[in-house]
Formats: sequence, structure tokens, C-alpha cells
Amino acid sequence: MDAVIEAVGLRKTFGDFTAVDGLDMRVARGQVYGLLGPNGAGKTSTIRMIYGFSPKTGGELRVFGLDVATRWRDIRARIGVCQQDNALDPDLTVEQNIWAFAGYFAIPRQEARRRAEELLGFFALESKTAADVRDLSGGMARRLMLARSLVNHPELLILDEPTTGLDPQSRHQLWDRLRDLRERGLTILITTHYMEEAATLCDELLIMDNGRGLVRGTPAELIGSHAGRAVLELVDPAQEARDKACSSGLDTEDFGRRMLVFADSFDELEAFRQTLPPGQYVARPSSLEDVFLRLTGRELRE
Repeated sequence: MDAVIEAVGLRKTFGDFTAVDGLDMRVARGQVYGLLGPNGAGKTSTIRMIYGFSPKTGGELRVFGLDVATRWRDIRARIGVCQQDNALDPDLTVEQNIWAFAGYFAIPRQEARRRAEELLGFFALESKTAADVRDLSGGMARRLMLARSLVNHPELLILDEPTTGLDPQSRHQLWDRLRDLRERGLTILITTHYMEEAATLCDELLIMDNGRGLVRGTPAELIGSHAGRAVLELVDPAQEARDKACSSGLDTEDFGRRMLVFADSFDELEAFRQTLPPGQYVARPSSLEDVFLRLTGRELRE
């Protein structure tokens, strides 16, 4: 597949602080590509360079085969961006927000109106056409922002934590729309803190930390490589159980109040569990969250 985004040794510094440090990434056409990482990992700095909001400090960055440093105007006309923060105009109605945004792309008025009607229907907002955007629920506001980002028929859609703060129902509704867009061939780059969202939507993932890429692959590949197939959680384990886990030969992570034992099968975990003293043990499938925590740690980030 041809690449929509190619970055080689990409760097972004702010004075003495390095936000992105030699990042390599390749997003193929038609993919949903996810950037994961704790706060401060460099995700937002990376996507801002991709859509031309922030100039790169070093390395190579091409979008649609064009150099972002010199062709950013051409690139921006072909992408849609849905930022994390609500950027809707509170003085305009729902449909007027789309009309106004269409003006940035010099879309003729009649075409903008037709496009707004189409997008509001696609995102189930047709009943809110004349509504005040301040009266929209969080889920509706996010769907409107996403609709607005598609007004120019972009070839690449960039989403920065699109479902943060949404209730589960609204989140799943938005996921359904993103799946529909992927089926239409749209390339999507997404950052998210929701591991379930990344595992559900993304064809490929890049986990970042401290401005660098740690691992990349499909969700299934990353889980299999870094967390096996099954996990036994030991909750407030006694020292005897902790010692047995450490000497079992199985892969373990000790988080103090909680200890994880990873294995390639539930049968292997069950055989190990039977050797443990009485306690609270929970067996479950390995998850992308296990991978994320093992690679980036559990400490809080600001």
C-alpha cells in the first residue's frame, strides 16, 4: 500500500525540551492508525506537525508524498482535523457551524449547504439542524465536530482523543461512524487514551513514550508479543504467592497491591494457580492495557 504519512527521524523541540525524538512512522492508505502513549509522550506534538500547525525541528515528514515544510497549504486542503477541545462557534447554529467551516476551503454556498445536510444525516444530527450548539449533549457536540472536519471530503482524517469525556453509548455511536468512514476508504490517524477504543478501531498501533516510538504492530500482535494470551491477577498477594509467581518461570509484573502473571494459555495459568495458597486470583484474557502499562509504567503523568 502507498503511504499517506511517512516520518523518518522526526523531531520537535521547544527550547531545551524535546517533545518528539527521532520518530519513525508510516501510515498506509485506508488504514486506521493509532498513536498511544501516556500524557507527554509526544502524540499531540506529532499530529500537529502532520497537519502543519507546528513546524518540525528535524527529520523528514511527508503527507501524500509532499514535504510538510514546503507544501503544507496543499496538504491541509486534503485533510480533516478533529481536535480534542470543543472548537464549535457558540454564536452559530449546528448547520451554520458547518457552513462557516466550509468557507475555509472556499466551498461554494450551495455545495456547503448540500454537504452540511449530508453530514448531519450521516451523524444522526438532522433533527438538530437549527439548534444552538450550546444545547447539544457532549456526544452530539463531538459528532458535529467530526462532521465539520469532513466537509472538504478529506483523504486523511486526524482525530485527537475524539471520545474523551463521552458516555459509553455516545462513544460506541461514534465508533460506528468511524468504521463506516474506514469502509469508504478514508485514512484515519487517531490518538486515544482508551485501550478498548484502540483495539476496536485500529489496524495498526504505535506506542510512544518520551517522544520515541516503543513498539508498533496490530493490536493482536502487540498483545501476543508483550502480554501472552492469558493473565492471572493476584490481588493483595501473600508473600508465599508472590514468591511462587517469581520462581514459576512465567512472565510476571509486580505492581505492589496487584501482581500479574502472563501465560500463553489458560491451561498453563490454571496449572500454576493450583500451586498457590488460598487468595484472590482472577484469570482473564490479556489486553492492550496490559501491554501499555508494561511498556510505559504505572506512574501518574502530568
